[in-house]
Amino acid sequence: MIKLLRFLKPYRTPVVFVLLLVFLQSLSDLYLPTLMADIIDKGVTPGDQSYIWKIGGFMLFIAAVGGFCSIGASYLSAKAAGGFGKDLRSRVFSHVERFSLNEFDKIGTASLITRTTNDITQVQMVLTMMMRVMVMAPLMCFGGIIMALSKDVKLSFIIIGIIPILAVIILAIVSRSVPLFKAMQVKIDKLNLVLRENLTGIRVIRSFNRTAHEQKRFNAANRDLTDTAVAVNRLMAILMPIMMLVINIASIAIVWFGGLRIDSGDLMVGELIAFIQYAWQIMFSLIFASMMFVMVPRASASAIRINEVLNMMPNIEDPAEASSSTQPASSTVEFDNVTFYYPGAEIPALSNISFTAGPGEVTAIIGGTGSGKSTMINLIPRFYDVSEGRIRIGGSDVRGLTQEKLRERIGLVPQKALLFTGTIADNIRFGKEDATEEEIRHAAEIAQATDFVTAMPDQFESAISQGGTNVSGGQKQRLSIARALVRKPDIYLFDDSFSALDFKTDAKLREALRSETDDATVIIVAQRVSTVMDADRIIVIDDGQIAAIGTHRDLMQTCEIYREIVKSQLSEEEIA
Repeated sequence: MIKLLRFLKPYRTPVVFVLLLVFLQSLSDLYLPTLMADIIDKGVTPGDQSYIWKIGGFMLFIAAVGGFCSIGASYLSAKAAGGFGKDLRSRVFSHVERFSLNEFDKIGTASLITRTTNDITQVQMVLTMMMRVMVMAPLMCFGGIIMALSKDVKLSFIIIGIIPILAVIILAIVSRSVPLFKAMQVKIDKLNLVLRENLTGIRVIRSFNRTAHEQKRFNAANRDLTDTAVAVNRLMAILMPIMMLVINIASIAIVWFGGLRIDSGDLMVGELIAFIQYAWQIMFSLIFASMMFVMVPRASASAIRINEVLNMMPNIEDPAEASSSTQPASSTVEFDNVTFYYPGAEIPALSNISFTAGPGEVTAIIGGTGSGKSTMINLIPRFYDVSEGRIRIGGSDVRGLTQEKLRERIGLVPQKALLFTGTIADNIRFGKEDATEEEIRHAAEIAQATDFVTAMPDQFESAISQGGTNVSGGQKQRLSIARALVRKPDIYLFDDSFSALDFKTDAKLREALRSETDDATVIIVAQRVSTVMDADRIIVIDDGQIAAIGTHRDLMQTCEIYREIVKSQLSEEEIA
């Protein structure tokens, strides 16, 4: 948790003022019992009204100063802790934005969401308390002991004897709670994962009548978290009654022995009352400390999880010597004996892949499910790095380019069309931030999206709901294609981006793309033969390896795998 305190540097001034105000508040609280003792012993007992009014007014002033300091400390601590939380969330988010897909796979999306929200909130809450309690608790404890000693040394031994007992109780309970707090955060991850899967997959769940099954999954994760939370809270619930029991026993002992000392003339009534107040201040400072001991373990577990994210460096980094202005002269994409293993895999997803896709050409990739087609596409923008071999663009290894400059040249349409909350124009403009209205309309027209967009009441200003649930799968694909087209990149990557389109729309879109992508390198991954048969080059992938490369006519004569794919989709008349 200490490592995270570096994010408090911009708020050093408020933190210093918090510590100062808490210090003054503690001094005022320590001074009030002494004034009360003076009023009783020097004002009430002798019947001196003027002394009572004089010291009473001074007490009100000291109490007002303490109240002002308390309010100021609360405000500034909340402001500093809130700023700390804001900066830390921004830092975690910006760091996660640099992650490759490998890091996302390691931690998991649900866990990253929990760490960015719940875990940071836990640390922020503890920090708000810590700025006040870490000064107030020790000052009130040791200051109270000193003030109690000044009133009566012998009675003070009761307090000095009680403090180690309370410390042992606190440490014993907290040491058992730390593992439970760590387990709770992991179980929150699990609950979030189940909930997220349920919400995002609600259509599939309902279509297969798996609602009851998902309810059982959620109940199991929820019960697991609840059981752990109950166990840790039961443990913490023991703490307060035990402490109060010890404190009340100490109070009885103080009153008992204090009464004896008053009878013997060694102690005055006002001093005994002040002593009791100091004893309670000491005990309450320990209670505050115990509250910190309750919250700190959970915050520490959260801090460890946050640091895991911040310390995890992406395995895909920009080269140190790369110039941000470096741009390959050509958009030719070349795979040179590329082999790729997914992290932790023993068998390569791709083996010895070599081909060249040039500008003005359409290169299509076809093959069975799981053959490695999408993996090839993901390697070009460096979502993953190759294990062996090279991928070059314009003769330059993609690992020698900055990721920003590399991806600026690429227009990717992913296998799963994804739209963002906003308008249709906003989603198309996602590909080019400063795209004009004319460019947006042109991209939509090429993507065959104009018909359904203009049929909407607000046309390009029509709202897209979360996940694009208010448009069909084919409409989402066309808007995703328009988003890539408006960018006018040097390289187009279509990862099975025509699967939701009917054959007529598919054909019209590919015909429109021909004129739009004359100077660009186009790589298409597809399942349909009709989508790839007019390509300049077709690459047949089988089990992560290239089975054949050629035109449709050549492959029909030389590649058995391609012929089987064609025969499974087209009739004899269509093949002829």
